[in-house]
Amino acid sequence: MIQLIVLIILFFVIFFGIAFILNMLLRRTWLMSYVYLVIVWFIVDKVSISEYFTHPGNAFRTGFSNLLNITPVDVVILGAGLLGTIVSGIVIKFLRKSGYQMF
Repeated sequence: MIQLIVLIILFFVIFFGIAFILNMLLRRTWLMSYVYLVIVWFIVDKVSISEYFTHPGNAFRTGFSNLLNITPVDVVILGAGLLGTIVSGIVIKFLRKSGYQMF
C-alpha cells in the first residue's frame, strides 16, 4: 500500500515538473497533457515502435487490447501523472495571468 502512495506522488510530481518546464520553454499550456496520453500508450502497449510502421494493424490491435487490460491500480497511478500535467497547465495559466512571463 505504501508503494502505491509513493508511486502516485512520484508520477504526479514528475509529470508536473516535466510539463511545467515544457510549458515555460514552448509556451504551449496544454501540450504536455496531450503528449502524456501518447506516453501512457507507449508505457502500456508493450509493442515496439517499429511495429507501428511495419505491422500497424496488429500493433494497434495489441495496443488497444493491452490498454483495456490494465489494472485499476495502474489506472490510478497513470491518472496521477495526467493530473500532474493538468495541474501544471492550470498553474502556468494562473502565473501568466498574474503577470509572470515565463521566458
